[in-house]
Amino acid sequence: MEILNYITEKLKGEITEANFEGANIVIYTDNEKFFKEGEPRIKELVNELKKRIELRCDQKILLNSDEVKEKIKSIIPEEAEITEIIFDLHRSIVIIEAKRPGMVIGKQGSILDQIKKETLWSPQVQRSPAIKSQITQNIREVLYATNNYRRKFLNQIGEKIYKEQTSEKFDEWVRLTFLGGGRQVGRSSLLLQTQNSKILLDCGINIAAQGNEKFPYFDIPEFDISKLDAIIISHAHLDHVGLVPYLYKMGYRGPTYMTHPTMDLAALMSLDFIGVAYKQAATPLFSSKDVKEMVKHTICLNFNEVNDVTQDIRITFYNSGHALGGAMVHFNIGNGLHNFLYTSDFKYAKTRLLDPAVTNFPRVESILTEATYGSKTDILPPRIDSEEKLIEAIKNTVDRGGKVLIPELGLGRAQETMLILEDAIKSGKLKEIPIYIDGMIWDINAIHTAYPDFLSNRVRSSIFQNQNPFVSELFFRVGSPQERKKVFEGGPCVVLATSGMLVGGASVEYFKEFAGNEKNSIIFICYQGIGSLGRQVQEGIKETKMIVDGREENVEVNLEILTIPGLSAHAGRNELMSFFNNLRPRPKKILINHGEVSKCLDLASALYKLSRVETVVPRTLETIRLK
Repeated sequence: MEILNYITEKLKGEITEANFEGANIVIYTDNEKFFKEGEPRIKELVNELKKRIELRCDQKILLNSDEVKEKIKSIIPEEAEITEIIFDLHRSIVIIEAKRPGMVIGKQGSILDQIKKETLWSPQVQRSPAIKSQITQNIREVLYATNNYRRKFLNQIGEKIYKEQTSEKFDEWVRLTFLGGGRQVGRSSLLLQTQNSKILLDCGINIAAQGNEKFPYFDIPEFDISKLDAIIISHAHLDHVGLVPYLYKMGYRGPTYMTHPTMDLAALMSLDFIGVAYKQAATPLFSSKDVKEMVKHTICLNFNEVNDVTQDIRITFYNSGHALGGAMVHFNIGNGLHNFLYTSDFKYAKTRLLDPAVTNFPRVESILTEATYGSKTDILPPRIDSEEKLIEAIKNTVDRGGKVLIPELGLGRAQETMLILEDAIKSGKLKEIPIYIDGMIWDINAIHTAYPDFLSNRVRSSIFQNQNPFVSELFFRVGSPQERKKVFEGGPCVVLATSGMLVGGASVEYFKEFAGNEKNSIIFICYQGIGSLGRQVQEGIKETKMIVDGREENVEVNLEILTIPGLSAHAGRNELMSFFNNLRPRPKKILINHGEVSKCLDLASALYKLSRVETVVPRTLETIRLK
């Protein structure tokens, strides 16, 4: 490749090889003196080429791992509490996991610099989760076990990105095809195309739907899995990521870009999806082997980090305020030809868990926004009022001797509820009662504790000060049918259980037990998809057929049904309008999806009146030309 040849020529005699790691460039040297003192020459090349370049040591002069472990332990203070030291030999990297990563880094990176100079390995630091999670451990092991493959894979990605463009002139264009999510909530998936690139934005499943309505449309002429350059995932909810492992099952071997927490969460959600299918005696769409393939091919990016993904597209992730690691994706296409912002799901208000979505961008000509709560009737009440209603509803149920079921989205919503309940009990607003956590919420909590930098200031500070709200003694994990039976037979309590729409998952088991007793209550605090059992209950169904002890039986619905919309992780109508009012720069075209038809059209009308720019509400399978 021309750029690698240029670097090799510039550093002739000093380096042994130059490779790509995705859009970044890594050079290796067997000259210890150059490794320790050559940084100024690397900086010159970075400034000249405007690319990230990293210098690492060649394997043949690295110290052996046992010696390096001893050196690292002697350099890093004991208070850092190292939990693991892992070696990626093929990339000359040593990964240090510690409970206090700041103490591993040192002031302005001084300790990392010392490790690098004394061991010749390139150190990377990861925070040890405050809650042990086998899932997180397994995900990291997949990456470390395949590091030789990863090195080759990342180099191939770089070769594609830096491949010389043909000198032929084309009419430059950008277009977006809605494979799912047009005028509906669920199965979000979009195909972004230029003359050089094909990129899939999200690849979700509609768990509340039946038949063909469940999946995005892949059987169309424009979609060819063998010609797909990249997949980009905004966040880890199943309606945005649920079908990615299936694409790897179908033979896709290209990169998937997401944030670090989204990768861990996406793998967890996918494995849980397989587990739910088995519990329902259904054949899963994909296997754990396909989830491993997804992890192996994932490239993780941080917020605000500009990264080339193809010859003519670079992306930047920005905080969306919707879920841990959830991102708005900004596309710079064709070196300034067009700038497109995909908001995906977002929250434009500060919550207990996350900071609000970003509104300032370098350039934006077109934007695609969600409309989950886009109708003029979707004015969400102040969060403080909604929190008080939730606490009042729980108090009323407990006072009459009942149990409370809160069906939760395991990612985001459950953690927000835990923070609300912990604060209410600590401040005396709610008396101390058992709060049971069932489903995959506990593992998701563990992932939250591993990535506090993505959380709100308040939660981050609590975790740093060893006052982790997710490991409070107020919460009890339910991990087996026997433990669940004790909850059924016990006294008043609150149960947070997945899934949030009563479609599979632990919440269904609790609903079967709680539904017939009028002392109990069910509180909906997240969106209920059309066709889901949650939506039917929310709308007042009095009886439903369910599988009880292996037989289909009628289950009476006598419990109190409450909906508290103000706690949603989606932007309400006022937030959507405020977001566009504060968005800088102002877009020239607004596209709207991820909402029921009436909500999308209502929001489009309001945004047109606000901005006086073209607003479009595409249907699924429609293609819109952006440029």
